Amino acid sequence: MLDINELKFDEKGLIPAIVVDSITKKVLTVAYMNKESLEISMEKGLTCFYSRSRQELWLKGETSGNYQHIVSITADCDNDALVVVVEKDGPACHTGSDSCFTKPVWESDELSEFSLQGLYDLLVGRQKEKPEGSYTTYLFEKGIDKILKKVGEECTEVIIAGKADDKKETIYELADLAYHTMVLMVQMGISVEDVHKELASRHIIDHKVKQEKMTN
Repeated sequence: MLDINELKFDEKGLIPAIVVDSITKKVLTVAYMNKESLEISMEKGLTCFYSRSRQELWLKGETSGNYQHIVSITADCDNDALVVVVEKDGPACHTGSDSCFTKPVWESDELSEFSLQGLYDLLVGRQKEKPEGSYTTYLFEKGIDKILKKVGEECTEVIIAGKADDKKETIYELADLAYHTMVLMVQMGISVEDVHKELASRHIIDHKVKQEKMTN
C-alpha cells in the first residue's frame, strides 16, 4: 500500500479525487481532498472532501444522507491524482442526478459503450414507453408468465449448447439468457445493484470460508 505521505498535493495542499461507482463504473464526480480529508475518508470509510469555494472539509452525505462508502482508493502513476471507488447511498450530484456528468459533448457513431446497467436502463425505458414493434415491449405486455417461460427456455438452450461443448453457441445462448433475465428483473423491480450486493455478500462469505480452511 502506498503511504499517503508519498502523494503529491498541489501548492494549495489539494489532490483531485475522481469518484467512480463500484457497480456501474460510472464517473460520479470529481472533487478535491487535502491530507486531512483523505485521512478522515480512510478512517471512516466514507468520502470526505475539501470544498475550494467554502474552504472547509465536507463529509459527502452528512446533510443529504447520500453517503459514499469507499471500496478502494488508488493513486495514479505520478501520485498526484486519486480514483475513489464507492458504493453510494443516493445521487452523487447536488442536482439530484446519479452522476455529475450528464451532458454529452461528443460520441462516436462507430464505437458505443455497453454496460449491464446501460442495458437495464434501456429496458426500463421500454417498459415505460412501450414502443410499438419492440420485442421487449411484447414481453412486458404479455407479463410475468411469458417472461418466466422465456427465461426457462433460454436456460434449456444454454444447457444444450454447453452439453454439446459448443463455445460459440453457448456464448450466444448465455447472452439471450442474460437479456431475458434482465427483463425479468425490470418486471419485478430488481436492480443491477440488488444483484451486485447479493453477489458481493457471497464473495465475503466465500472469502471467510477459505480463510478458515487455511487456518484449520
